[in-house]
Amino acid sequence: MRIFKVFFYTLVVLLFTSFSPAPAIKIAKLKYNGGGDWYANKTSLPNLIAFCNKQLNMQIAAEEDIIEVGSAELFNYPFVHLTGHGNIVFSEQEAKNLRNYLLAGGFLHADDNYGLDKFFRREMKKVFPELNWVELPFNHTIYQKPFSFNNGLPKVHEHDNKPAQGFGLMYEGRVICFYTYECDLGNGWEDREVHNDPEPIRQKALQMGANIVSYAFMK
Repeated sequence: MRIFKVFFYTLVVLLFTSFSPAPAIKIAKLKYNGGGDWYANKTSLPNLIAFCNKQLNMQIAAEEDIIEVGSAELFNYPFVHLTGHGNIVFSEQEAKNLRNYLLAGGFLHADDNYGLDKFFRREMKKVFPELNWVELPFNHTIYQKPFSFNNGLPKVHEHDNKPAQGFGLMYEGRVICFYTYECDLGNGWEDREVHNDPEPIRQKALQMGANIVSYAFMK
């Protein structure tokens, strides 16, 4: 009887694990030091996640995690997002950790929420002193799949009357960090009532965000 009970219990466990849904993938927002508002755009990533799950049949957990630059847990996330308006400071240990994460196959999307540019570029030179930013051509995969952006990044908000630009750090032929500048892409992902952006602009922003996530998940 005892053997039968053990066998029955084992069978139930095997059946349950065989038919249970796969755990959702998690993405994260990067928490950094320096005083900048790393926590900006609170509704942006949940909305982008919902869009990716609905439109692309992804299985991403509904809420992003918060991860610090120097944490060993950084390596658990295939996609990490950084945003804000102000100062960023990476310690030597944090810069090394972020470098190792990106070289190991991780992906960082940084979105200038206006005022981030000079600080972000300075700190990324600590991470990759040997690499330079390259403006990606509009025929790059990140602009073409699954949604087509033949003119590059959509412009969500105007600040200095500059064109929206997408810059990449390349390693072994692959973009490991994508930096969206002068377009406020993350603002376009937010709840509509936050900025009152027209729905067509929000949809374009979400589609471009989905392209970035899709590219990050490609191995």
